[in-house]
Amino acid sequence: MDHFLVTGGAGFIGSALVRGLLAKGADRVVVVDSLLTGYERNLDEVRGAVDFHRADIRDYDAVRRAMEGVNVVFHEAAIPSVPRSINDPIPSHDVNINGTFNVLRAAKDAGVRRVIYAASSSAYGDTLVLPKVETMRALPKSPYAAQKLMGEYYMSVWASCFGLETISLRYFNVFGPRQDPTSQYSGVLSLFITAILNRRTPTIFGDGETSRDFTYVEDVVGLNLRAAEAPATASGKVFNAGNGGRITLNEAWALLQKFEGVSIPPIYGPTRPGDVRDSQADTTAAVRELGHSPQVSFEDGLRKTLEWYRATTKL
Repeated sequence: MDHFLVTGGAGFIGSALVRGLLAKGADRVVVVDSLLTGYERNLDEVRGAVDFHRADIRDYDAVRRAMEGVNVVFHEAAIPSVPRSINDPIPSHDVNINGTFNVLRAAKDAGVRRVIYAASSSAYGDTLVLPKVETMRALPKSPYAAQKLMGEYYMSVWASCFGLETISLRYFNVFGPRQDPTSQYSGVLSLFITAILNRRTPTIFGDGETSRDFTYVEDVVGLNLRAAEAPATASGKVFNAGNGGRITLNEAWALLQKFEGVSIPPIYGPTRPGDVRDSQADTTAAVRELGHSPQVSFEDGLRKTLEWYRATTKL
């Protein structure tokens, strides 16, 4: 089996990917993570099978050393969040663009076969047409969206100019266990779940009719694993990593209230700069070329996530 490396492997999605690789039979997985937004505890149950490097992807030498003998790299490391990139754009630019350049440079120099990149559906911006198709013109509305789009362009260039196989997966609002709810920049569902478990009123920015293609983390892991095994004809391409559905924030909060048997009306705040109104993935290309087959509905994923937080969070 291929030798794998996951950047950002101590993060929410990265650690799920590490566990997925090990469950599929990988003998050992290399993890590179600075712990800026990730936590080693996310790897506790698989720590003995992980070669952990506490390193920043902006450090070329450290990344290059970690890639020795690696065949496939999953590049998950980033400073996420649209609001964070607006409030503090310099660090996110440095990590998301310069760090990605370093990962690609190190991968080429180390003889890596393929890099799979965590791109973002935020690159689409606001479009009148839904669902969003990979052939649409990108219209990023925030520094984060522009940075992730630049990463896609670098992936394509490294495939065409340097012979490194690359695949970019545009994530659509991934959620699930281990998503950190402690930051103001956390994913909305982790904030909602924390609020419902503590019987607190959540703040919804805008009118709550903003919609998202919320995608359960295990389905994203499955798509990454398929991308690792895809034929070379997929190299240089971009694929949507969503489930093809669309749920409003009001609907998500209503479902959590139903699960818990409570009624807690939310507070509505102003719309945040850079936020996209509606997001929904067209999954045709991912189904056709990568064999994408989502297994978890939004309701089932939300219930699984709620139960994980209930079991692990001190209320």
